[in-house]
Amino acid sequence: MKNALVKLHIAVFLVGFTGILGVLIQLNQMPLVWYRILITVLSLIVLLKFKGKSVGLPLKSVKHLMLIGAVIALHWVCFYGSIKLSNVSIGLVCFSATGLFTALLEPLLITKRIRGVEILLGLLTLAGIYLIFHFDDRYQLGIIVGLISAFLAALFSVLNKKNLAIADASIIMLYELFGGLVVLSLLMPVYLYFFPTISLIPTWADLGWLLILSWVCTIVAMKLMLESLQKVSAFTQNLSLNLEPVYAIIMAFILFKENKLLQPSFYYGVAFILSSVVIQMMRVVIGKKH
Repeated sequence: MKNALVKLHIAVFLVGFTGILGVLIQLNQMPLVWYRILITVLSLIVLLKFKGKSVGLPLKSVKHLMLIGAVIALHWVCFYGSIKLSNVSIGLVCFSATGLFTALLEPLLITKRIRGVEILLGLLTLAGIYLIFHFDDRYQLGIIVGLISAFLAALFSVLNKKNLAIADASIIMLYELFGGLVVLSLLMPVYLYFFPTISLIPTWADLGWLLILSWVCTIVAMKLMLESLQKVSAFTQNLSLNLEPVYAIIMAFILFKENKLLQPSFYYGVAFILSSVVIQMMRVVIGKKH
C-alpha cells in the first residue's frame, strides 16, 4: 500500500507540470492534445518493441480500451481549454472536482457501495470551487469547461479500474491513447471549423515542451497511476490528484505571477480542497493499519 501511495504521489507531482506546459505551448487545445497523444503513442510503440513485449489483445478488449482512450483525450482537450479560457490556477482547481464525480460514479459503474464520507469530502472540494466561482466571475466559462474536464477524468479512472488485469500498464496505455488519437483526428475538422487557428504546426520550442509533456507527464505518470490503481481505489487516486493544483499553482505564481490576478476567495477555496485531500489520506493510512 505504501509503495502504491508513493507511486501515486510521484505521478501527481509529474501531472502538476501539465498545466504549466499548457501555457508554454502556443498551440490551441485540440492540436496540443493531438500532438501530445501522437508523440506518446509512437514512443510507446518503440518502447514496447525494444522490450520485446507482445501487444496482442482480444478485439473486444481493444475496442473497450480505445473507447476509454476517447474519454481521456476529451478530458485533456477540456482541461487545456479551461486553462486557456481562464488561467492555470483556475483550470487546475476545477480539476479537483474529480473526487466528487468519482464518489458518485464508482457505485454506479463498478457496484461499489456509496460511502457518505467520500461524498462529504467531494462536497468539501465542490465548496472550495464554489468559493472561487461565486466571488470571481471573470473566469466562469473556463470553470464550466474545467468541471466537464473533471467529470471526464473521473469517468476515465473508474472505467480503468476494471481493466488492470487485461495487460501490462504500458500496453493498456497504448491502446487507450491510440483510441483517443483516432477520435481527435475525426473531430479535428469540426473543431477547426468552429475554432480556426493560425497554425497547426508546433514551433521548435513547442516541440520540446510537447516531448516533455508526452514522455514525462504522460508515459511515466500514467504508468505510475495505473500501477497504483491495483492497490488504491479510484476515489483515493482522484482525490490525491487534487494535490496537482497545489504544485502547479505554486509554479504558476512563480513563473506567470498569477497570484496578482486572484482574489482572496481563491485562497479560501484552495484551503477547502487541500483539507479534503489530507482527510482522505489519513483515512487510507488509518484504514490499512486496522
